[in-house]
Amino acid sequence: MTTPTSSPTGAATDDTPLPRPAPLSLAAWKQFVNVAKPYWLGDQKKRAWTLLMLLIVLMLVDTKLAVMLNNQTGELTSALAARNGDRFWTSVRACLAILALAVPTYAFYYYMRDVFANQWRRWLTGRFLDGYLTGRKYYALGSGGEIDNPDQRISEDINTFTGRSINFLLIFLGSIMQLVAFSTVLWSISHVLVGVLVAYAVMGNVVALYVFGSPLIQLNFWQLRREADFRFSLMRLRENAESIAFYRGEAQERTHIDHTFDKVIRNFARLIKKQRALNFFQRTFSQLTVVLPYVILAGGVLSGALEVGRATQAAGAFTAVLGAVGVIVDNFESLSRFVAGIGRLQALSNLVLPGAAPAGAAGAERPSIRMTPCTHLALESLTLCPPQSDRVLIKELSLVLKPGDALLITGDSGCGKSSLLRAIAGLWHEGSGVIHHPPIEDVFFLPQQPYLQASTLRSQLIYPSVRSDLGDEQLLEILEQVHLPRLAERVGGLDAVHDWEKLLSVGEQQRLAFGRVLVHKPHIVILDEATSALDSGNEASLYARLRDSGATLVSIAHRAGVLRHHTHVLHLQGDGGWEVIDASGYRFDEPAAGAPLPDAAPARQSVAATLVG
Repeated sequence: MTTPTSSPTGAATDDTPLPRPAPLSLAAWKQFVNVAKPYWLGDQKKRAWTLLMLLIVLMLVDTKLAVMLNNQTGELTSALAARNGDRFWTSVRACLAILALAVPTYAFYYYMRDVFANQWRRWLTGRFLDGYLTGRKYYALGSGGEIDNPDQRISEDINTFTGRSINFLLIFLGSIMQLVAFSTVLWSISHVLVGVLVAYAVMGNVVALYVFGSPLIQLNFWQLRREADFRFSLMRLRENAESIAFYRGEAQERTHIDHTFDKVIRNFARLIKKQRALNFFQRTFSQLTVVLPYVILAGGVLSGALEVGRATQAAGAFTAVLGAVGVIVDNFESLSRFVAGIGRLQALSNLVLPGAAPAGAAGAERPSIRMTPCTHLALESLTLCPPQSDRVLIKELSLVLKPGDALLITGDSGCGKSSLLRAIAGLWHEGSGVIHHPPIEDVFFLPQQPYLQASTLRSQLIYPSVRSDLGDEQLLEILEQVHLPRLAERVGGLDAVHDWEKLLSVGEQQRLAFGRVLVHKPHIVILDEATSALDSGNEASLYARLRDSGATLVSIAHRAGVLRHHTHVLHLQGDGGWEVIDASGYRFDEPAAGAPLPDAAPARQSVAATLVG
């Protein structure tokens, strides 16, 4: 049995090198600034800087209280060593007073930190969603494969980015405050201890960066991608459960899921091996500080030149300062995951945020179909190719649809019928020519499989609008017109929420989609096998309603019964060929409608002229 070598998300396989994420370097810092800067300099900057200033004030208070508590710890030790009861209990009372302030300050600081991260996430997610949905970039990314799992990057990577950005920013600011505060204490006790501390911290950071840096970031980058591919394979199983069950395809689905999960496990095995070495180094680095300050200060204490409490105070200050200067070593695991996530967000922002190149656009200057505004639908010298392909589906097609016309598109499977609808809808741009297009709100598309939200019956009817001026009686009347008279009563009313794809048959879903057309009353309706699950009576009735509304129709269908609802037929012949004839002269049982034309170019011109006239 062979194992699959590609992922439905466009993710690279084990044999395909993944892009290398930026290590802890200037490049990583630039990526961070590119993603973070709009929040700090944009419309939310006042709120952002105010919250940051509040957090800094809380950190200063917390640091000051920590220094005071460390001093009182030394005082307690000295009082006990001197057997001085008054001195001891005075110090105890001071410690309790400091803790009474330190505990609520600590709790409020962490609460405000999480509030800040949550607000930043909300703003940044909104920014990415705006870019993702604008210009149908979500469609281009899904079909082009330029980037893997954009959904995970928006839902998870942004959450990680904002939370850890605030966390690391405050950690570094707190480390600076801690360094300044405790270094003063340490310097007043032992200059030698400060020198040893600096050398020790520099050595630890250098080893962490150069020995563990790039490998851990690279492995974390891969892990994020592998986990997303595994989750996608499970989601695909759930979304296509009925089809898989009919095929009894569980064995092959399990093979594919096992393959994607095996990538997760193998990469994580490499990650935990590298993490094991880092943990060994981190533990050694931190535990030596328990002994090191006492070894250096032992001579002064044993000679009587230094109180025991001062040594304890120095040891506490040493640990605090080392924690400040060794912040990279202590946080390297989470920092490496953070940098890996920054690279993924930067890649997504390059494709979807303002100023980015259109998703799916190749670097070469290839000709593309132009869309121009117009009061009606017209195609001018349209040549259509599939994305990222030079195959010609349709060549030099010209026609004009007047208000009230109805065009039926026919042809063999694979000749480009649905592709032409995608081009008319502005989803495909490969090729040349011009599509004269009315305003988008005047065009409505009905696919073979309608899209249904997990929301109310009312929202299904008014989709894609968020709200409608139509009242309940009008919506119920529309349901009756599309032959679903008892649907609302059956499901619990217009505001009932169900899993509509499972509750309704495909035929009911298609009739509900026709109800959307009656709600919006568009000037142009495009139907792609939109009545394939309906009986001939329902199909004829719904087409008749559309024709009576005066809307222009563009249909793909294979039943002879729909022919009488159309004025013209566009027959796609394959390899770019086509012809347009009156619907009255077309027969579904004929391989090519109408008599062969001696000269294709003049025929096309005369057909276009006929439709215009």
